[in-house]
Amino acid sequence: MKHIHLLFILLSVTLLAEYSAAAPDGETIITFTSGDSDSKGQQVSAYAGQFVVTENRSAESSRKIKLHYVRFPSTSQNPGPPIVYLAGGPGGSGISTAENRRYGLFMALREVADVIALDQRGTGQSNDLPHCESNQFLPQDQAIDDDAYIRLNQVALAECLTYWQQKGVDLKAYNTLESVNDLDDLRQHLGAEKISLWGISYGSHLALAAIKTRPQILHKVMIASAEGLAQTIKYPARTDAYFQRLNSYLNSHKEDPFDYLKLMRQVHQQLDQQPMRLEWQNDQQQTIRYHLQSRDMKQLASAMISDPGRAQQLLQLYHALQAGIHMPVQNIIQRYMSPEQPIGFHPMSTAMDLASGISPERLKIIEEQSQSSLLGGYLNFSLYFTKLAEQHHLDLDESFRSLPVSDIPTLLISGTLDGRTYIESQLEATDGLSNRQTIKVINGGHNLFKSSPLVIKNMLLFMQDQVITDPVINTNPLGFTPD
Repeated sequence: MKHIHLLFILLSVTLLAEYSAAAPDGETIITFTSGDSDSKGQQVSAYAGQFVVTENRSAESSRKIKLHYVRFPSTSQNPGPPIVYLAGGPGGSGISTAENRRYGLFMALREVADVIALDQRGTGQSNDLPHCESNQFLPQDQAIDDDAYIRLNQVALAECLTYWQQKGVDLKAYNTLESVNDLDDLRQHLGAEKISLWGISYGSHLALAAIKTRPQILHKVMIASAEGLAQTIKYPARTDAYFQRLNSYLNSHKEDPFDYLKLMRQVHQQLDQQPMRLEWQNDQQQTIRYHLQSRDMKQLASAMISDPGRAQQLLQLYHALQAGIHMPVQNIIQRYMSPEQPIGFHPMSTAMDLASGISPERLKIIEEQSQSSLLGGYLNFSLYFTKLAEQHHLDLDESFRSLPVSDIPTLLISGTLDGRTYIESQLEATDGLSNRQTIKVINGGHNLFKSSPLVIKNMLLFMQDQVITDPVINTNPLGFTPD
């Protein structure tokens, strides 16, 4: 057995060495270790690489930046065009995603082609931009209304835009169109005639922009939880419709239905009438005081409604607050918010959202819907920065946001309980793709690649030019059994 094991190792090294002979310049063999709970500790040989792009292709004096990736070589004897993974966010790291929760998906897709985990410009190993901390702080001695809170954040972002300018950061270089051009540079670096794209959330936004502006470099596209080119800021009415679907699912196992939306509105009203004063000691033994208000719960909801499991946890927080129990929410604020710290922004994610922007017509509708919707404008906080984007000439304009039209084979995977990108919006965003196939995951959330084994099964079928067998996949993420 030992001889067989040694032979296997030697064969693997030989195959990698042969593959490396045709590999792009500068790649190095690495041992890539999974941190995914489903495959923790598993290892695979891969290639770490980098390529150089112009930061701002519209500026003659623009600097060059290095973008990093990890390439997992295909296990096929006849691999197709490389598959490039596009992380969401914006701001997510493709390499980190491959290392952690989607490791198994990267390994599975190697049956088809090389799979590339890319750190987009300004993310992960491809980030050399400074985080900005403004001079603005949330007051600890009193509650403030929403208008004052929004103005405080607008002043903080204005300060950060000035700070980045002083530091020589070219924010105009951080938009989706520049990232599309990076994909073309990556294709050339890999020596590939075409590439396939695999993206989720903002990654689908980037993929749709590539379909629209660089169709000649694309073989196939797989997108999940799609965010259309005009959909960076979501319709609040569709958020409310999502909550109705969630409410129905949560009541599917109950003989006596419970109105979760009513619960949320009651807690919001309760906090509007009397903010809840929280107090704790931070790691530096400073006393931190915070006034919990309805907007805090709306922001927390915006972060937690992506998937049914987290949404259920969110509603448990609402139940606790209604009963006067504040510690579960306080623990989250202590861990993730650090309200004693100055208001800060990450340059890449900020610039990308501001650049994708919003039309005046859509902005007017969203402002109107925000007045009565459950979460108001807090699902889309960049809504309040549109004027700053215009002042700093960051918006890509309506030509960018128009619907992509293409016959590139595209697979769209959507979940009916996605609380971030809504299923009806996803269908609208891809309506111009004549060669589109769809998979609807019933009760699936935003992160639905692992919601069912049938998802990756059908992704492989799509990439292998075979018929998709499961256009509708039924899931029950919370394991409910109807009464």
